[in-house]
Amino acid sequence: MTALRLLQRMKRDWMHTGRRPSGLCGAALLVAARMHDFRRTVKEVIRVVKVCESTLRKRLTEFEYTPTSQLTIDEFMRIDLEEECDPPSFTAGQKKLKIQQLEKALSKKLEDFEGEISSYQDEIEIELENSRPKAKGVFANLSKSGKSIKSCDYLNNNRFVSCRQY
Repeated sequence: MTALRLLQRMKRDWMHTGRRPSGLCGAALLVAARMHDFRRTVKEVIRVVKVCESTLRKRLTEFEYTPTSQLTIDEFMRIDLEEECDPPSFTAGQKKLKIQQLEKALSKKLEDFEGEISSYQDEIEIELENSRPKAKGVFANLSKSGKSIKSCDYLNNNRFVSCRQY
């Protein structure tokens, strides 16, 4: 009798739409058995209703998100909830949509922070460039242009004569 009430409630909560009855029956049998302290395993129920274990687990998970699953055993036997729950596929779609919206908002915030970080990096680079000591002497022009010295000619007194760049 409890399994029948569970099936009626599942039907009212739109769990039957697009589902095979054997999966719903298996979930109802398992829940009813456990409500009345009958020790039945998932494998025993699977052998009777001939569904895959993942199907049974999906139906149990879908049932978990209904208002009926939140009732105690006594409340379930006494109270008949009138309100309906949204179909599981609709609920899953809403959850997916919400996750996509959150991901989009987070990626926008991340882009804003990356832009702010890059502007701070630019400011730091400018400040570092301004705070570096200025190069003086013969090699100052080379350091500004970014060229390197290939060879230099010196006189005997270590006086600079000429340098070739590349």
